[in-house]
Amino acid sequence: MDARQMTAMAEATRLTRQGRLAEATALIQQTLARPPVTRRMADAPSADQEAGSTPGGYPAPPPALPADQGTQLRRALPGWLTRRRALPGRALPGRDAQDLRRPAPPAVSRPAGRFEAFSYSGAAGTRGYRLYVPSGHPGGSLPLVVMLHGGTQDGAIFAAATGMNDLAERQGFLVAYPEQPASANAGKYWNWFVPAHQRRDAGEPALIAGITRQVTDRYGADATRVYVAGFSAGGAMAAVMAAVYPDLYAAVGVHSGLPYAAADDVASGFAAMKRGRSRPGRAQRSPGRPVPLIVFHGDRDATVAPANAAGLIDDVLAAASSDGRPGTPPATVTTGQMPGGHAYTRTCYQDPAGAALAEHWTIHEGGHTWSGGVPNGSYTDARGPDASAEFIRFFDEHPPSR
Repeated sequence: MDARQMTAMAEATRLTRQGRLAEATALIQQTLARPPVTRRMADAPSADQEAGSTPGGYPAPPPALPADQGTQLRRALPGWLTRRRALPGRALPGRDAQDLRRPAPPAVSRPAGRFEAFSYSGAAGTRGYRLYVPSGHPGGSLPLVVMLHGGTQDGAIFAAATGMNDLAERQGFLVAYPEQPASANAGKYWNWFVPAHQRRDAGEPALIAGITRQVTDRYGADATRVYVAGFSAGGAMAAVMAAVYPDLYAAVGVHSGLPYAAADDVASGFAAMKRGRSRPGRAQRSPGRPVPLIVFHGDRDATVAPANAAGLIDDVLAAASSDGRPGTPPATVTTGQMPGGHAYTRTCYQDPAGAALAEHWTIHEGGHTWSGGVPNGSYTDARGPDASAEFIRFFDEHPPSR
């Protein structure tokens, strides 16, 4: 840690002691790395532009749609790993997509479903959220994926960057995007490093769980096929949600995030982001087997250290073991290379019975970006394997065992 970082951490600690958490968080993020410029894509209008939204406020969700027998996510279509990969220029080895200097690609066509803004209020407060409902909703119980954005983003920007709504339209599932307001954190980061937001039925976890249940109830979603995923601070909060609400989510996806309870204040959060968790991990508190996990992380991530991906995997393996230690369960390792893009390593872990527990995708030469996101999106690198498609494929392979 250099002198500039030490000075920044000391100042952040002082701000935290004064209760100025938002300012402390913003200072940490500015010190860790200068974030890429956040771009609003052509297919991500602001809330007052989106059809069905109400400027200055959010309507209540419509009544529940008729429920029928549950449906499953359809299998990933062949060729998804290369969708949206035709780039007008290629990156130099080791450079992030944000550094490319190339013409902007044509605007991505917007899916035909409904993408509207709502809000949820509970004892812990109020949060807005975006919800994507695919067109031609059959009236059955659709699966639900809850997506938690990273810092400086919102639901619309995150949806555009990941292309998740496009997958939802093709495969037939709901997508909810809870939004962190600047009033809760100046940089719109989820407060994953604060103990008050690491507990069940309290703080931000209670609000995200409330949104999940509201969408499930109002839209007749399949409550046994509800999933949570996130990027960066949103990935860290997704790990929190899996740990404290294992009964609510059937699987979890974390991209460039951190393990549950990796920090308990600003200073330890700063340290965990730079070097990984230093304290013993807390296993997921599941009454049975742990919540299945898929992790994506670039091995050149300078904002959230790749060691955090290993910590996430260790927590799942420890929760699945008889002695609470990660151990060395059976694993399958495969490697690949995206045409003109990143190489990657995929490691799949199984429990003693052969059931899949976790997947760890390492994106070689990858930075702090959503792998396989749309070109020129917010924190995206289009040269990587498609994290969105792989998350959905993994979720589809993990219906609940409870």
